[in-house]
Amino acid sequence: MTVTSDVGKAMRLKRVIDEAGVSVICALDHGMTSPTFLEPLADISERARETVAGGANVIMMSKGMIRIAHPAFAPTTSLAMLLSASANPGGDTPRIVQIADVEEALKLGADAVVLFTALEGETEAGMIDTLAAVGRECAVLGMPFIAEAEFPTTYATVEELKQQYGFEYLRRNVRLCTELGADIVKTNWPGDADSFGRCVEAANGIPVVLAGGSRLEDGELLMRMEQAMAAGAIGCSVGRNIFMHRNPEAITRALSRVIRERWTAEKALASLQEETA
Repeated sequence: MTVTSDVGKAMRLKRVIDEAGVSVICALDHGMTSPTFLEPLADISERARETVAGGANVIMMSKGMIRIAHPAFAPTTSLAMLLSASANPGGDTPRIVQIADVEEALKLGADAVVLFTALEGETEAGMIDTLAAVGRECAVLGMPFIAEAEFPTTYATVEELKQQYGFEYLRRNVRLCTELGADIVKTNWPGDADSFGRCVEAANGIPVVLAGGSRLEDGELLMRMEQAMAAGAIGCSVGRNIFMHRNPEAITRALSRVIRERWTAEKALASLQEETA
């Protein structure tokens, strides 16, 4: 069982982290996480098609949307299935609820599962327990595990979140997810390249991808991506900055160029502006 599951995880990781050693993930799971409905997600199939055309090799979504959008995937597109949703019963820290399990993801053809991790307060012990349980299940079933080691909410600016929670919150979350079995850790931009590099160090060799976070100007998004790659990231996991963009395919292509071809942010932005003029 161990040998079989190890091979299964290795095979799936080859699709999540492509032959260039990078991962361009488009997160189309915000219907489960956003406090309001985000209009571009009304046509989930079209958003998936655009991002695949732009170079995303992984699409992240919830189980209900997979049934609708999977025809838009290319044969090489990987699926990362969301296992969690957030609820806010009051207070500053949302409660993370597990809404799917690893076996469901296997049945739906997923190549990875994704769990959001929010720490602090009375919900932290339960979150750690859930994280550990998912890590164990992934190890047994041969499923890659992407842990989102982020600030408790992603619906605020980096500056606001860093001021409220501090950099050490983020770095501790990265390390915790690594300790509990994550195969890939997704984390926020902490404000500068040096701090992001320290988050990469905290992952101790486990691949790290940069979260897109709140809506940004194109140049800022690409600059962060360029600096994150230089600091040791293997790619990105971007949602709103792709599917809410005026041209989701073009911004995905620009991100892919920075990640796969190591274009500078300046060069990628110029090409993006020419394409969308």
